[in-house]
Amino acid sequence: MVGRVWRQLAAGGAILLLTVALASGCTPAAGQQPAAESPAGGPPAAPPAADRSQAPAPASPFADAAMPFPSWVAGLRDEALSAGISSATFDRALASVAPLPRVIELDRRQPEGTISFVTYVSRVVSPARIAAGRRHMAENAALLQQIQQRYHVQPRFIVALWAVESSFGQSAGDTPTIPALATLAYDGRRSRFFRGELLAALRILERGAIAPERMRGSWAGAMGQCQFMPSSYLKYAVAFEGSGQPDIWSSRADVLASIANYLATVGWSDHGTWGREVTLPADFDAALVDLKVKKPLGSWAKLGVRRADGGALPVAALNASLVRPDGGGGRAFLIYDDYRALMDWNRSTYFATSIGLLADAIGDSDAQVAQAGKRGKSPQGAARSRRMIER
Repeated sequence: MVGRVWRQLAAGGAILLLTVALASGCTPAAGQQPAAESPAGGPPAAPPAADRSQAPAPASPFADAAMPFPSWVAGLRDEALSAGISSATFDRALASVAPLPRVIELDRRQPEGTISFVTYVSRVVSPARIAAGRRHMAENAALLQQIQQRYHVQPRFIVALWAVESSFGQSAGDTPTIPALATLAYDGRRSRFFRGELLAALRILERGAIAPERMRGSWAGAMGQCQFMPSSYLKYAVAFEGSGQPDIWSSRADVLASIANYLATVGWSDHGTWGREVTLPADFDAALVDLKVKKPLGSWAKLGVRRADGGALPVAALNASLVRPDGGGGRAFLIYDDYRALMDWNRSTYFATSIGLLADAIGDSDAQVAQAGKRGKSPQGAARSRRMIER
């Protein structure tokens, strides 16, 4: 999710990640963080048995809580019922819930360092993920076309987000959402945010969208194959093929349509694209590399900005900004408004740029134009196909 919590926890240019998670070929889903390694890269050495027997028991992560958990739940119950949640829904969801120490451990664990954009993008935009993305886009071509017609989001971006958030639904997380959110809300560090998400999750249960035991996702509450936080589910999830409640856990149509609806709602347009890699002159003013600086393409061209292959920028009535995810000396990208929609999903230039690059690789414009030629299209028709694909 996307979850908005991931944007809360990891906002900024460089997502703090551990290579142990990326080495498996996937990034942490929205709202998730990878398990940390010990400083030496392996498990800490166990103390001698005699020392262990005399060591004090580790302090509870909830030792400093303002009140006992049952009292906290009672207060939450009053608030939930006042907000329209039925007592039956609340009691079924929270009657046997206890705080999860593992969730607190993951929340408090600080990543040991940053990784470069070069490393990040090489693992997000991997050959295996590109191949899987192309396969899934082909298998779901008819559905994706219907979704594009309704929400005006190109299929390759939908598939790219699905790939990164949950590996096409294979890694959506198995932590029970209600206990995870209750734990984080009770912890107190960001209790207001997570209390709101917990109440949103209860509203989802009140609607009958899913049973509490099936409501699962990341340790931080991001749910389903598109990793929506509960509040995002309420805003953006859609039931694409029926009139029931959206099922982002097991309905492929609802998952893909919900991704598209999110982007469409925050300003996505299929009349353009996310951006492109560019080269900058050696004496380029670094102060212009800023999302807050927007200029027409013609103005960037006059400043010496060119395509990555050295060619001239396209002639189009578009405003654009420059980003360098790795900072000065790193790769540069000229980005358009759709990039900002990706930043709404996850406020990280690493993430947004990698999604754009992955989507382009999945779309594979050259291969699609070649295929169009095999179907007997004229060169002019193939050129039109290329322009559509570049969107």
